[in-house]
Amino acid sequence: MKVKIQNLDLETVDWNNLLEEIDDMGKSEKRSLESYLERLIGHVLKLQYWDDEYERNFRHWRGEVINFRNRLKRLFRRSPSLKKYMSEVYPEIFADAVDSKRSEFDIPNDCFIELEQILNQDYFG
Repeated sequence: MKVKIQNLDLETVDWNNLLEEIDDMGKSEKRSLESYLERLIGHVLKLQYWDDEYERNFRHWRGEVINFRNRLKRLFRRSPSLKKYMSEVYPEIFADAVDSKRSEFDIPNDCFIELEQILNQDYFG
């Protein structure tokens, strides 16, 4: 199909298949964004609240925070429209990350970190 589109042979393109492929790519990128964001939040929460493990693991957790922020930046460069989607799903993903991490360490009930802070390169909790 790639050759047909590049050759502008638009009459023989399987449009249904092309639209399905585009839709699948968008879903895959959204799943990646959600995964990176939840893991980023989890590591920021560890840096902020997991005192028992902090001394031994803080360098690793900081490295992971940087890693997931970089992955998100690359994803946004490829698909800038995902920023709007991220803003929409952030509260739910944040709540899921908090619920998940509460099984490992204590997190206050009123804990919330704004999206802008989570994405800020200088914020580590």
